[in-house]
Amino acid sequence: MPTEEENKASFRRYLEEAWNQSNLEVVDEIFDRYVSHQPDGSVLERGPEDVKRFVGEFRSAFPDLRLIIEEQLAEGDKVVSRGTIRGTHQGEFRGIAPTGEEMEIPGMAVFRFSEEGKVVESWDSYDQLSLMRQSIEQELMVARSIQQASLPKDIPLLDGWQITPYYQPAREVGGDFYDFFELEDGRVGVAVGDATGKGMPAALAGSATSSMLRAVAQAFDSSSPGEVLERVNETLVARIPPNMFVTCFYAILHPKSASLSYANAGHDLPYLHRNGEAEELRARGMPLGLMPGMGYEEKEIELDAGDGIFFYSDGLVEAHDPQGEMFGFPRLRALIAEHGEGRALGDFLMEELYSFVGEGWEQEDDITLLTLERSATRS
Repeated sequence: MPTEEENKASFRRYLEEAWNQSNLEVVDEIFDRYVSHQPDGSVLERGPEDVKRFVGEFRSAFPDLRLIIEEQLAEGDKVVSRGTIRGTHQGEFRGIAPTGEEMEIPGMAVFRFSEEGKVVESWDSYDQLSLMRQSIEQELMVARSIQQASLPKDIPLLDGWQITPYYQPAREVGGDFYDFFELEDGRVGVAVGDATGKGMPAALAGSATSSMLRAVAQAFDSSSPGEVLERVNETLVARIPPNMFVTCFYAILHPKSASLSYANAGHDLPYLHRNGEAEELRARGMPLGLMPGMGYEEKEIELDAGDGIFFYSDGLVEAHDPQGEMFGFPRLRALIAEHGEGRALGDFLMEELYSFVGEGWEQEDDITLLTLERSATRS
């Protein structure tokens, strides 16, 4: 019958040689057929080959793996060991894609030894959640880079006009996008949209829709926003997952005539700021990607000197204060109406938002704002 110290020494040998030195032969010396108690409460029968496979799985995902024993206790035929696995996540691990990041996975194991000094029962756990959290962080970083790469780098410089974008990403990436691009005859296309969902799927859908919109508008040089949305919708229907759709407001500005033609694919209604009032720009149309054969109502307005159009995403109106009250459309419309000259509308609204939500606000969705303003003096 081995002593407690001998059992502790066998445990240390297994951890040092099998885990840190990839000497899997030691497994045959220490393990017999044994009962393994899983973290989820289930019980499995295991043998030396299962142990080797388990260690190999870890070492394949973490080639530079190092297991550090921090504490050991022994009583009777049981040994408790607490330690930390350190290594760089370079391979897939149980469905979790490699992050390339160095990770620390704390864990604990209990082994019960037989009179022959073989492991015959075990209880073990390790914090796989730490892996999942870091994997999710990596996915969010990639999704955010995709999303931000799709946003325009340059703002059109138009005589007598000012276009001002404002984008504040949340920690949880969404499908927000905005774009503006040149068309023939000096016209400018302006789009704001949002793909349903969050994370990588939403970022990809938003980026794809933005690119598609630009390509269709410039390729066909259509003066009809409704026609552009129809073409984009037909393409998206065939390619977007059935549980997703994209809202989008698309407008074409004619800077010289100061006219704005527009169509809406289910997006939150922009506001026309004029003479101290805020008026909704309404146009009927279903979100993109829901069903084929959709038509989009088209309207046109002329902007006077001092007028402005305010586009936005739902991250603004759906923000909540500590009591659960939503910022909401009525509040937004009233603030736009009272906004005066001398302050950028986007900055003004974000100041009001932060005052409303208070300290400690955790932003749940991206916030996209875009203003299109005609100078107060006619050029």
